[in-house]
Amino acid sequence: MTLVDKDRQLLSLLSENARMPTAEIARRLGLSRTTVQTKIERLERDGVITGYGVRLSEDFERGIVRAHLLITLAPKALGRVTPALAAIREVQTLHSVSGSFDLIAIVAATSISELDGIIDRIGDLDGVERTLSSIILSTRIDR
Repeated sequence: MTLVDKDRQLLSLLSENARMPTAEIARRLGLSRTTVQTKIERLERDGVITGYGVRLSEDFERGIVRAHLLITLAPKALGRVTPALAAIREVQTLHSVSGSFDLIAIVAATSISELDGIIDRIGDLDGVERTLSSIILSTRIDR
């Protein structure tokens, strides 16, 4: 699907606030409310928009400890490690990457000790050869 500039602007506005009223989006884009609604429906139908999310408050986020966990796998272990990581609810995101590591997991916990246990649990998975963790101290840009 090819996106025009107004589609990209619409997606940007929805990324900032998915609950923004259609009339407000239309005003900001200089389009009619009907046109905006039609664009949103098309983007959903075409699979560009697959869902809407919740942004948590900074106060709530301060109580969560997050880390990037770089993971090196044994050869041919991706097929069994990925489902095992998916079963760990604290693993929020998992990326395949190039370089000296095979995966990067974003892990969230309520405390450093809980995070430590999760990292140990991941390190003990069959097929995980090595992990390297970096605790996120602050987020400077979040789009």
